[in-house]
Amino acid sequence: MKANRPRIRLAGLALAAILMLSLTACGSKGSGAANGAAMDSTTEAYSPEASADSGTSAPLISPEATAESSRKIIYTASVEMESTDYDATRQGILDAVAAAGAYLQSSYQYGNAQDANRSSQYCVRVPVENYSALLTSLGETGNVLSQSESTDDITASYIDVEARLSALETQRDRLNQLADQAETTADLLEIESQLSDVQYQIESYTGQLRAMQDQVTYSTVDIYLNEVATLTPTGVTFADRLADAFFGGWQAFASLVQNVFLAVVYLLPLILVAAVIITLCVVLGRRRAKRRPRRPGPMPPVPPASGTGPEATYMDPAMDDRILMPDDSPNTDSGKPKPPQTGPKY
Repeated sequence: MKANRPRIRLAGLALAAILMLSLTACGSKGSGAANGAAMDSTTEAYSPEASADSGTSAPLISPEATAESSRKIIYTASVEMESTDYDATRQGILDAVAAAGAYLQSSYQYGNAQDANRSSQYCVRVPVENYSALLTSLGETGNVLSQSESTDDITASYIDVEARLSALETQRDRLNQLADQAETTADLLEIESQLSDVQYQIESYTGQLRAMQDQVTYSTVDIYLNEVATLTPTGVTFADRLADAFFGGWQAFASLVQNVFLAVVYLLPLILVAAVIITLCVVLGRRRAKRRPRRPGPMPPVPPASGTGPEATYMDPAMDDRILMPDDSPNTDSGKPKPPQTGPKY
């Protein structure tokens, strides 16, 4: 047994070297083929003839134009629509999805019918052979505002994963043969450890291939539907644009009046409660004011007595009589009377 160990190890090293060379060769060949396929895909998918119809509801990219067994292309589209009859358009979209053999991966709806502001979003997975037919049917159910499409050529990645998976499967078969030929427990455990790692990588690459194949087989179409009162204007002349602007402004004004009225009605209970509270406060305040005794106001000034005050010292020149000041007296210092006052004394 000990003599066979070097042989088993040499065989294992040789097998590992062969697998490394095969992976390198497959990867280089896959990359070259994928690059050539990617160049062809870009040329056909974005040709002038395809972009000329970008304003219509027809598909911009046709899978039939690039349907080759050696190419793996993922098709994705996004369609934005509007309609004045939301229910009919929504049902038409669902019917078109069912007719194309597609299924809804996800859907979302919000808004209500009373306000006429409903919107829907759908993520549809459609078989690639019915991709163009579904886009054409969607253009007939409602007014298409915008439509965008894109392609993703994953041929290079797909071929690379396939090559790696094939090499790992070959390595797994060889390890199984070595496990059958192992003569010691240590060699068997080492081979089984390598076999477990290889099996894990095989499952990982297998899952990647399945995911890529699912994306290639089923295209993804995102649909957005909005409910509107009037469709988006499509007039190109000045008169059409003027008429659309007038009616649009009038509708906006009517909507504003309605919203203001609804706001007043919405706040009406609060306004009534506030009015009742203010009225009660005013009534109670008046009652309290009536019950309180009135305080006496300030006393009016007492007029000065006659013969006093500044005006009593004024003498009118026209008067002949002498007006004596309060401090005047008939007594004199030298027995002589004082001369009369000829002017006001302050």
